[in-house]
Amino acid sequence: MQDTPLLVDVVEAARRIGCGRTTIYELIGSGELETVTIGRLRRVPVEAIAEYVERLRTQAKASA
Repeated sequence: MQDTPLLVDVVEAARRIGCGRTTIYELIGSGELETVTIGRLRRVPVEAIAEYVERLRTQAKASA
């Protein structure tokens, strides 16, 4: 089993993407970044972060 978490909190998601918490909440609110809820906690799947970054890269290539 890996030591890498499958889910991270909003602060860690922001750190991994390189933006602020507010931006992450905006991405979540717009549906651009997937989250899951565990009880009262909101977590971001690490896979969703990778998918979001890949979408950004694809969009950048398409507009270049």
